[in-house]
Amino acid sequence: MQVIKFNKILVPIAGNKTDEGALAIACNLFRQKTRRTILAVHVIPVDRSLPLDADVEAEVERAEGILKNVEEQVKKMNCDVETDILQAREVGPAIVEVAQEHRVDLIVLGLTYKTHFGEFCLGDIAPYVLKNAPCRVILDHQIDPDQE
Repeated sequence: MQVIKFNKILVPIAGNKTDEGALAIACNLFRQKTRRTILAVHVIPVDRSLPLDADVEAEVERAEGILKNVEEQVKKMNCDVETDILQAREVGPAIVEVAQEHRVDLIVLGLTYKTHFGEFCLGDIAPYVLKNAPCRVILDHQIDPDQE
């Protein structure tokens, strides 16, 4: 059996309760004490009616707060983290592009239970990432405690 080692893991950060579980999975995958890095990225979707580099100050401030919490959480788990905020038209392609640029070994994507017309739905981001990712992908489906 082949042992899989991950040196750089990308965790897209949505700013919701799925972030914590996805980050915990990423940190737990680093079994050795050698230097490993989690790349936490928050993508701000920019409407097509605006320029891609539009000044979206409120969203940037929110993203900075989210990533500050991520840094604190990951530090408690004894992992290294790099954070980044991106503006993009679509979140899925931005995640795949970051994975390619940083040559990550794994993407850990947190998901909550969503429905579309009463049926379970993965949304738009997860299928795109699964189809186009240049590396392995783990989907962390988390049950909403309010729905139990």
